[in-house]
Amino acid sequence: MQDRALSEVEMELLKNERGIALTMVLVLSAISLAVMAALLYMVTAGTQLTGMEKRYNTALEAGKGGKDIAFQFIGSRGNPGVPGINLIQQASNNCLTDKLTKATANWTNCGASSTSLTIDPSSPSTYDIEFTLGNAAPNQYKVTEKIVDTVEGNSGPDTGLVKNAVVLSVPGEITVMSIPYLYTIEIDSENLSQPADRRERAKVSVLYEY
Repeated sequence: MQDRALSEVEMELLKNERGIALTMVLVLSAISLAVMAALLYMVTAGTQLTGMEKRYNTALEAGKGGKDIAFQFIGSRGNPGVPGINLIQQASNNCLTDKLTKATANWTNCGASSTSLTIDPSSPSTYDIEFTLGNAAPNQYKVTEKIVDTVEGNSGPDTGLVKNAVVLSVPGEITVMSIPYLYTIEIDSENLSQPADRRERAKVSVLYEY
């Protein structure tokens, strides 16, 4: 009878539902907290991504502005003297002469990295020219550019490129038909107001016929 009585007590304990409400509340609270944490994370991540995209687009616009400067640089065979642009030439005049007037295989005055697509803004030897766009932080961008490939046309060299700027004229030179040159230009732009390891940067590759 004692064993049977103990069994009945155990059965009563098993049928007792006291405390189940507290357990359910705790479970539902945990689920609610998990959902809220996920929503907060999604909102925060979305805001961060939107900010990063906005800053990247600004850097990209700076790179596109640098593209126009590159075109003027090629057209003037040197510093175009654009108002408000302090252009610094890093490549030598002889190297730029080669890049502007000769096919890539004939660049004899440029270093081995002159055809590399990689630009390191902290290493002037990796690009041809640099300048800054914007007056002050946080909207100030450093733009670096380099010509990495030149393709000549199928007639003679361009008269303007041969006779001007860094290219020396030769006595008795014969004027020939102007042809287009095809330049491949790499452009890198970065925000100067941010730490070097976390700067928003944009890279642009341009194929330009002159």
